Amino acid sequence: MSTGFFFDLDGTVTTTELLPCIASELAATDEIATLTKLTMDGHIPFADSMRLRCLILGQIPLEQVHSVVSSVPLDPLIVDFITNRPKECAIVTGNLDIWLTPLMERLRCRWYTSQAAFDSRRLGLTHILDKGQVIRGVKSSGEFMRHVAVGDGANDASMLEHADIGIAYGGVHSPAPVSVEVSKILVNSSESLCSLLKAL
Repeated sequence: MSTGFFFDLDGTVTTTELLPCIASELAATDEIATLTKLTMDGHIPFADSMRLRCLILGQIPLEQVHSVVSSVPLDPLIVDFITNRPKECAIVTGNLDIWLTPLMERLRCRWYTSQAAFDSRRLGLTHILDKGQVIRGVKSSGEFMRHVAVGDGANDASMLEHADIGIAYGGVHSPAPVSVEVSKILVNSSESLCSLLKAL
């Protein structure tokens, strides 16, 4: 049976949240970390939070962002799983395509992201990703017979719910209650996660 594996990025493939790391370039780490946590827990709608965080972080030159993103640690077991199955794996993240170039070059699988562009040195959001819509679209294409999604935040809930097998992942921090609620499985380490994925 052909299976597609869809991974959240922050706190799933990465071992920390990207946006607070980027915010350190502006000495705004605490503010962005607070916004990120409130969003992950479902207290602020993802789209509203993303617009606000991009308004703040859009002041940082793209080269600086890429330097930060390049240094963000990744979970080696999950990276190994993805790089050994690039055609079956995809990253599904609300983060911006133009920020993620260094990771895209490292993880040469499929990526679904929010999108933005710089216009006169101002960052402008052009598309905010709906993770559930990604899963629905791939399912309707008939490319895979089964769809497995892995995530931890409230904004992952729609992806986890629409997958055939949703896995709430607590390897970096506790998954949001809504993500646990809509998932079929809860896993709390990358070792257990990768063993499970290989067995599916």
